[in-house]
Amino acid sequence: MPQDPYSWIEASLATIHKANWYRCVQTIDGRPGATVLLSGEEVINFASNDYLGLAGDERLIKAAIYATEKMGTGSTGSRLISGHRELHRELEQAIASWKQTEDAIVFSSGYLANLGAIAALVGKRDLILSDQYNHSSLKNGAVLSGAEILEYPHCDMETLKTQLSQQRQNYRRCLIITDSVFSMDGDLCPLPELLDIAEDFSCMLLIDEAHSTAVLGKTGAGCVEHFHSTGRILIQIGTLSKALGSLGGYVAGSANLIDYLRNRAPSWIYTTALSPADTAAALAAIKIVQQEPQRLMQLWRNVDYLKQLIKEQLPHLKLLPTESPILCLQLPTAADALRVGKQLRNHGIFAPAIRPPTVPTSRIRISVMATHEAAHIEKLVSVLSKILYRTPI
Repeated sequence: MPQDPYSWIEASLATIHKANWYRCVQTIDGRPGATVLLSGEEVINFASNDYLGLAGDERLIKAAIYATEKMGTGSTGSRLISGHRELHRELEQAIASWKQTEDAIVFSSGYLANLGAIAALVGKRDLILSDQYNHSSLKNGAVLSGAEILEYPHCDMETLKTQLSQQRQNYRRCLIITDSVFSMDGDLCPLPELLDIAEDFSCMLLIDEAHSTAVLGKTGAGCVEHFHSTGRILIQIGTLSKALGSLGGYVAGSANLIDYLRNRAPSWIYTTALSPADTAAALAAIKIVQQEPQRLMQLWRNVDYLKQLIKEQLPHLKLLPTESPILCLQLPTAADALRVGKQLRNHGIFAPAIRPPTVPTSRIRISVMATHEAAHIEKLVSVLSKILYRTPI
C-alpha cells in the first residue's frame, strides 16, 4: 500500500500543541474599538493595531459605502488591465504629499508591498542586509528576490558596517531592509545611522513604516518624520490597515522608483487592485489624521499614562524597551504567556500572548489606542498587579 503523503500533518500539529505554539482564531463581534465583544463578552481591547480608533469611525464607513455604491464591491482586475480607478491615484497622491515624497504606489496589502518591492529591486547578483527581528513580509520578500541574504543582530549597526565592509564589493546592488517600529517589541530602528551607512556603502535602504504610519512624527507621517529625515533618499513602505483603519499597503519614494515598481513589482502587476471601499476609507483616514492632530496627541498621552502607572505600581515588571504604543511584557515560557493572557481575559482584558516562532521569547503584547479611556488603562495595570504580584483588585 502506498504511504499517505499527508500523514505528516497530524504529527506536525501534535508537535505544535506540545510546544504551546498552537494558534486559533478568536471571534470579535460588532465594530472595532477600545472595547469589543469577544465571544459575546465585552472586553477592553489592548490587542488592536487600530492605534487612532479609526477602523470604526463613521466617516470611514460612509466613505466606503459611497465608493461601493458608486463603483461596486471589487476592482475586477489588476491596475494595468481593468482595475484602475481615479480614486487609487487620489490615495497615492495623498500618501506622497503626506510623506513628502515625489510619488507613491498602493498595493492590495502591506505584505504584498514588501514582497513586490524587494523582489523588484534586487536579484541573484545582489545582497540584502536584514535586521534579524524583521517582519515576515520583509524576510519572505528577501527570499523571493533570490538575492544573497545576511541578517545582522537586532539594531546592531557595528555588525552591519562590518558585514558591508567585507561583502559590499562582491555584489552589484545592495539593499538594507528593516522595520521602523518592530511590531512585536515596540522599539525603533536607528534610522539616522542606517541612512548614513546606506550612503557610505552605496546601498538602497527600505524601511517598513507599518506600525509608525499615523503614529510617529509631528503629523503622523512616520518614523522618517520622527527622526527629522524627511527628504533623504530611501524607500518607505507602509500599511493602510493599522492606524489608518482600512486595508492595503503602499510604497513611497522617488518618481523613478514608483514608475519602476509599476513595471516590475509582481505583487502589484498581477494582483487585483484594492477595492473602492478600502481605497476610499484609507483616503478618508488620511484626511482625518491631518485635520485632527488631537487624535495623535491623545494616543501619546495614553501611552505616557500607561508607562507612568507601570513605573509607579509595577516597578519590577519586565517590559521590553519601547518607543511606540506597543508595550511587551516578557515572560519565561510560552505556557506562562498563555496563562497570563487567559487570566487577563478572565478579568475582561484582551491582550494576546505572543509566542515562538513569531518571536524569540514569549510575551504579552499590549497595544495602546487613542480611544482608550483612563479607566481602561488603570484597570489593565490593576489586573496585571493582581496576576503577577497576587495583590487584591
